[in-house]
Amino acid sequence: MSKLNRDVLYLIFEELQDDGKTLYSCLSVNKTWCETIIPILWKNPWKFLKFGKEKSFLYVIISHLSDEMKNNLSEGVKDLYQKVSFNYISFCRYLYSNHIGNIIKIHILPKDEIIKLFINENMKYTHLYINDQFEFQLYHVPGAKRCFSNIEFLSCNTRIDDDILVGLAEICKSIKELELFIEVRNNNYGITRLIEAQKNLSSVCFLTNWARNDEQFCKSLENSLIKHANNIHYFMITKQPTTGILLLFVNLKILELKCNYLDITWNCLENLSLPFLEILKASRVPIKPLTNLIENTGGHLILIKIDNIRHDEKYNKKIIEAIYQNCPNLKYLKLLFKNCNILELKNLLVNCQFLIGLFIIMDNVRDVFDCNNLFKILTESSPDSLFKFKFGLYYRQVEPESLKLFFDNWKGRHPMLLQLSQCANSNIKVYSSNLIEKYKAEGIIEKYDNYLHGEDFEWI
Repeated sequence: MSKLNRDVLYLIFEELQDDGKTLYSCLSVNKTWCETIIPILWKNPWKFLKFGKEKSFLYVIISHLSDEMKNNLSEGVKDLYQKVSFNYISFCRYLYSNHIGNIIKIHILPKDEIIKLFINENMKYTHLYINDQFEFQLYHVPGAKRCFSNIEFLSCNTRIDDDILVGLAEICKSIKELELFIEVRNNNYGITRLIEAQKNLSSVCFLTNWARNDEQFCKSLENSLIKHANNIHYFMITKQPTTGILLLFVNLKILELKCNYLDITWNCLENLSLPFLEILKASRVPIKPLTNLIENTGGHLILIKIDNIRHDEKYNKKIIEAIYQNCPNLKYLKLLFKNCNILELKNLLVNCQFLIGLFIIMDNVRDVFDCNNLFKILTESSPDSLFKFKFGLYYRQVEPESLKLFFDNWKGRHPMLLQLSQCANSNIKVYSSNLIEKYKAEGIIEKYDNYLHGEDFEWI
């Protein structure tokens, strides 16, 4: 591997861009490796900035200041000044205004000089995160136009200063992904001009933590998306839209509904047709409108995640039916299953022959689940592609005898990846642990974890 050229090395290390520990361990192999890895680490250095480790990051920033500026620093900060081997900041493609602000504020650094380090004609950012505390008028910062002209991702607060918005709207025309944090009041209507100015907008997130927002402002925001409607492939929202904007997203592929409140009807979904929808994620959204939405998709759904919403046996049955009747290409599913509808799981497994991962939520407070019957159906009816399982049993324990039956009947199939929540009964946990190790040794289980964590469709 030491003889690979730089281009090949870069492609290899780029695959590890989220694994800072591994990349740091490779820095000392040789000069070529170091020169290849540094630009990857500093493309977005902020994600590796951990609490308590700010000092090592700070000295790199300070070391980019001129000798003249170094002499004006306080003694404690001046001691961090060192000669550096690279122009690290020049590799940055992600800019977080809040981190820049914290560096200046906490360490009492010269504001103008720090801004010049990160915003100048030699920088070219692709991702910009800017909050309403950012005070600089970007339009007037030397080099800002070149610096931000290729921004593809923008995250900002809707209370952002109007002067900053004017600058962004003038400079940034190529934003593809937009993330907006909507406030309950004092929102800047100028944000709509920024949205309308874009040429390639395809991904939009509207985020709010409030049950009620300024409806007129939200209406204005949604209307600003009309000209982009045919190009929107991803849309995420945390409260029901004020307008019928969803009806216009005819080419939408990914829809995320992350509702913070349970008292919203989401009737906007009932007559909504999204024929090209591939991914549907919904949290705290009523089952009835979700069922109608699934029935009006074009059979392209490959991932469905529905959680944090209680519902009765009737609607549980209806949504399971809607899934197996309309989603033949489904690969990943997270859903609450009622014990009385367990036979519908069998129909789902028979009709969804491409299923890879299944996350079953069990309502153990109101529903006594027959795990033996569940595991019997899984072993008898699962398609060959299915081998990743998560079971959300948050209030009860899967009995070891049921697990043993499941594992015994799984012999001869693809080794499973398994995660499930277990109760605190130490005797049962020890027994189950020994049982798991036995079947791992036999090749029936590939990986196991007794705690549900991480992403819904990432298996430990």
